[in-house]
Amino acid sequence: MSILDKFSLKGKTALVTGCKRGIGKGMALALAEAGADIIGVSASLELHGSDLEKEVKALGRNFKAYQCDFSQREQLYAFISAVKNDFPVVDILVNNAGTILRKPAAEHPDEYWDKVIEINQTAQFIMTREFGRDMIARGYGKIIFTASLLTFQGGINVPGYAASKAAVGELTMAFANEWASKGVNVNAIAPGYIATDNTQALREDPVRSEQILGRIPAGRWGTPEDFMGPVVFLASDASSYMNGTIVLVDGGWMGR
Repeated sequence: MSILDKFSLKGKTALVTGCKRGIGKGMALALAEAGADIIGVSASLELHGSDLEKEVKALGRNFKAYQCDFSQREQLYAFISAVKNDFPVVDILVNNAGTILRKPAAEHPDEYWDKVIEINQTAQFIMTREFGRDMIARGYGKIIFTASLLTFQGGINVPGYAASKAAVGELTMAFANEWASKGVNVNAIAPGYIATDNTQALREDPVRSEQILGRIPAGRWGTPEDFMGPVVFLASDASSYMNGTIVLVDGGWMGR
């Protein structure tokens, strides 16, 4: 097999959460371009006719959309059941769905904490456990979490988000420790400061935006396109000896 063939996802099915826009959409399109059929889900993804569906189908791949509010446990389990019924084999799981709620720690309300932890941490644990169990039975699977710079740093005004993303890093390693020997690769991608909805408030704050850009060696905000190569790599056989790794896509922020 040639090295380029190892990056091919032809014949695979990928489930991508939080894929309506931003990083998730970019990753879904990359997986489709590499050959995978796409199962897409987010809280507000159109069930028919979304931009993502049109773009995936234009690449010659199949696409199926679902809606799920990951903060609602009953919806999550109903979604998992529906996907397993419709798609007996999910080869690739991309745990990208997430949210961020900003308020200083001394004022951070319980409802902010509970919602962020449920979506960013608990739902991702459940998704990984439920689909990973089937991957173990088949002896093959690729699971990719979306971590964050706040997997490593505390951030400002986002204690719930920081806690949840630190947990994502630990979950990545915990699952990898148990499943690497069973043919299931579990890794994560940690975005830096990316031009998406989640960072709009920061980009519109002239002081914070200047501070952030001044620390990024690449000198720019990242884009969803910056994640296309890394996600295909981690979803493919080219990364078959990678387990429990958190890949930084941050323009050099952590190296600084």
